[in-house]
Amino acid sequence: MATDLKDIADTTHALDAAALMRLLPARPRLLALGEPTHGEDALLDVRNELFRQLVEHHGYRTIAIESDCLTGLAVDDHVTSGAGTLDEVMERGISHGWGASAANRELVRWMRAYNIRTDDEGRPASERLRFAGLDGPLEFTHAASPRLALTALHRYLAAHVDEGLLPCTADTLDRLTGTDDRWTDPAAMLDPSRSVGRSAEAGQLRLLADDLATLLDQQTPHLIAATSRDERERAGLYARTATGLLRYHHWMADTSPARMTRLCALRASMMADNLFAVAARGPVLVHAHNSLLQREKSSMRLWEGVVEWWSPGALVSARYGAEYAFVPTALGTIRHQGVEAPPPDTVEGLLYQLPEERRVVDARRLTATVADSRPAPRVSPWFGYAPLDPAHLGTTDGLVFVKDVR
Repeated sequence: MATDLKDIADTTHALDAAALMRLLPARPRLLALGEPTHGEDALLDVRNELFRQLVEHHGYRTIAIESDCLTGLAVDDHVTSGAGTLDEVMERGISHGWGASAANRELVRWMRAYNIRTDDEGRPASERLRFAGLDGPLEFTHAASPRLALTALHRYLAAHVDEGLLPCTADTLDRLTGTDDRWTDPAAMLDPSRSVGRSAEAGQLRLLADDLATLLDQQTPHLIAATSRDERERAGLYARTATGLLRYHHWMADTSPARMTRLCALRASMMADNLFAVAARGPVLVHAHNSLLQREKSSMRLWEGVVEWWSPGALVSARYGAEYAFVPTALGTIRHQGVEAPPPDTVEGLLYQLPEERRVVDARRLTATVADSRPAPRVSPWFGYAPLDPAHLGTTDGLVFVKDVR
């Protein structure tokens, strides 16, 4: 049965934060805006405008993007205190090569300008915008050395707790870690025997990282009195990153058929833990790939076949319930990548027939409207774009549609 175009139009609204928030029963603690492809500034411009409106009208103060959580601290320092130049933080503060994006640069520039205000006094700490990376220090080809996270955690504890409580010295951590390139060898992704994750030194580091993280928890009452909230939050980030990296390296050395499933799941759990931490500050806009933020399992075809794991969005949604909202982005064309107009029997194809360039869609009403027509899944001719799965539409809290990505 064909779906009437007017019925489709009735499920959509002009794209702005107010229209998006009206789709939700209450302001979520984590509002997750997904994208179906990376590297398109047109989609990041949409993110930037929605974040600006969420800040100015809905009380959001933090944005978390799919970037390295440790290098992201340089961006947070810049937007909150002006540390470093914009060029410097874009080069070293945003991972995966996305610091070169003009839209990401504009996001950081605007956040810094907002925090300064026009009177040069700066906003109170409670009102300042904050930046966070939700990813671990990971690329698909390799994982970082645990050195940075381990030494930063040890330094914080050594400065504030009795020396006798520390499980080791900084020199011991340095000796056991060795050279960083031992950990970052890209050959280890395809050849587990190249990983140092199950060496005797790595095993000792895992135990020491666990002891340091436990000591951090045990000293919480004292550390609340002795250090600032930002210092404690960063120590917590170092602790979970150090333990997460060492766990990840351990399983990189695994030779079982479940190896890649474990690695993908470990990365997802590191992302989820970072989101739980930033959400403790207040409402957060999260921006990452749709597949990372969805409530369903993620999947990927690799050299060993298809692997499946629970996404960070699924893990956060399971704990937060209605305080987590997922709004994926769907699109019509990316012609410079060979993605032409979508077939009319797909969800994207139905929305593409509307004249507006950008819309926010009531996903649940749209699900009911197209139920009888049973839209077909769209197939992408380009590996870098993941079309919307119509079977997942009903589990989203809204949908952003961009007609043409130019």
